[in-house]
Amino acid sequence: MKNLLLIAMVLLTVSMTAQRNRYKNITELNGKIGIGTSQPDELLTVKGKIHTQEVLVDLNGAVAPDYVFESYFTGTSTSNPLYTMPTLAELASYIEEHHHLPGVPSAATLEEEGISLKEMNLVLLQKIEELTLYTLEQQREIEQLKKAVSSIEPKE
Repeated sequence: MKNLLLIAMVLLTVSMTAQRNRYKNITELNGKIGIGTSQPDELLTVKGKIHTQEVLVDLNGAVAPDYVFESYFTGTSTSNPLYTMPTLAELASYIEEHHHLPGVPSAATLEEEGISLKEMNLVLLQKIEELTLYTLEQQREIEQLKKAVSSIEPKE
């Protein structure tokens, strides 16, 4: 009976200790939660990998880049009146000088400041829309060149 009581006390102690330390990698500081850090700097700071099935990001005032198409087809955009799509020559010149796309942070900036997924996704969508328009323009030119070449080729 004495051994049984001792074993029960040991198990109870281990169980309580395990429960008390269950969330030892979670910290609360000034209303901010840290996982894997004792110094959270945002509402939720995670130092380590996150495994999830989905992330939903609200635009919260950010402008989706449909302004690229609006500006291209109408000459201006109501959602982003300052936007102008660079010509391919302007784009080539910028890339040659800066070694990254205009509007996309450089590798050094990303290394130093990190990356905002919302902002980067919007920038990447803008670049995809611009690439789509460049491709459509090039295809239009290819079709015109095909017609021009076929009209001057000798018929057999």
